[in-house]
Amino acid sequence: MALRLYNTLSRKTEAFEPLEPGRVRMYVCGPTVYAQAHIGHAMSTVVFDVIRRFLEYRGYQVQHVMNYTDVEDKIIRRAAELGVAPEDLARQHQRDFERHLQDLNVEMPSMRPQASQEIPTILEMIERLIAAGYAYPVEGDVYFRVSRAREYGRLSGRRLEEMRAGARLDVDERKEDPADFALWKAAKPGEPSWPSPWGAGRPGWHIECSAMNLRYLGEQIDLHGGGNDLVFPHHENEIAQTESLTGKPFARYWVHNGMLQLKGEKMSKSLGNLVTVEAFLAQHEADAFRMMVLNSHYRGPLTYTDEVAGQAQAALERLRSGLRAARPHDDATAAAAQALSGEADVARLRFIEAMEDDFNTPSALAALFDLVRAINQARDGGLSAEELAAGQTVLRELAGVLGLRLDLRRETSGDSAPYIQFLVEIRDELRKTRQWELADRIRDRLAEAGIGVEDDPAGTRWERR
Repeated sequence: MALRLYNTLSRKTEAFEPLEPGRVRMYVCGPTVYAQAHIGHAMSTVVFDVIRRFLEYRGYQVQHVMNYTDVEDKIIRRAAELGVAPEDLARQHQRDFERHLQDLNVEMPSMRPQASQEIPTILEMIERLIAAGYAYPVEGDVYFRVSRAREYGRLSGRRLEEMRAGARLDVDERKEDPADFALWKAAKPGEPSWPSPWGAGRPGWHIECSAMNLRYLGEQIDLHGGGNDLVFPHHENEIAQTESLTGKPFARYWVHNGMLQLKGEKMSKSLGNLVTVEAFLAQHEADAFRMMVLNSHYRGPLTYTDEVAGQAQAALERLRSGLRAARPHDDATAAAAQALSGEADVARLRFIEAMEDDFNTPSALAALFDLVRAINQARDGGLSAEELAAGQTVLRELAGVLGLRLDLRRETSGDSAPYIQFLVEIRDELRKTRQWELADRIRDRLAEAGIGVEDDPAGTRWERR
């Protein structure tokens, strides 16, 4: 069975055929770094981490780009509220997010560009769109002419006429069309800005991702991902900008995950009904979060409750039971060992079939649970450690494809994370005041506890080893 995935663009499940055999270009929209990341962000990140891991498991070379939106209205407003520089606020939350990626065992994307560092590419793209008649400047702003975009609305299923009818009454009268959107915004006092042919300003949100796609992955990519709340207007506008400029289909497959909900509502900062990644990991281990995400199909909504988290923890312990030590005895038979080896082969085939069916992780987990049952029965039957390894090795292999570490226990995971971070922050303060000896003692004691500390220009990172 070949990999098939649901394509939001066609609204069909399609066979996966990358542009270049054996290679996948994948772009996933990252967070807008203006506040602490919540578990909705983590859900999307884990979903695409699993997709990447499975593609690599099946032999593809994956070039995975995830951006950071660090120039945006929300960042500017939040920084003003806190009395800090927008760029400092964005950098801090970016560092925190990357620490959470490590906590959650997310493989770092191949590239993690930041919008603020891509201004020359963004300006070049806007200039080309103006020259081709797809955009127009007005009083320091630049807008995209939606009416010129071929098949605008085909991703979201919206009609341009309906969008115009639904436009707000306070729409900018300088626009040629109420549906036109900003590529460049003229600077306002106190806001971060960059020089441009149209005056000082900053990029609009949608142009950032199109420009970074073009720079790092080229005119066409295989897979574009993100939450389904980005289908309109963000991804719709990305298609309009990019395809107007290149004249080629932008992304072959559009993949969107469902939303994580709290008490039946979408989790979001604006609603104030969120659980931060930090808060979750203070109570639960990272593998439990992965289990919670994996237990639900990625395209559907996931409702978070304490009960759901508890069920995920129980499921995790059930998987771990398959790794318990052997209890060999004389009643073991060669037939039992052979049967376990066969069960492992069947589990691998079922796992691959499930994942090739639009990344069906609940069915993939079912294959693992059946394998665990077979391992535990074989252990009770007295098989040796060497004989049990036939099943346990496959269990580790397939769990690894899902990003599950299994061996980590709660006492070395989520519960200790805030205390480890506190010690790291104290060490940072000591280094700033040049108290090297005490800072080194903290580093060495953390190392003795299996915590590695690494300093780089972006800040201090730590990870369990």
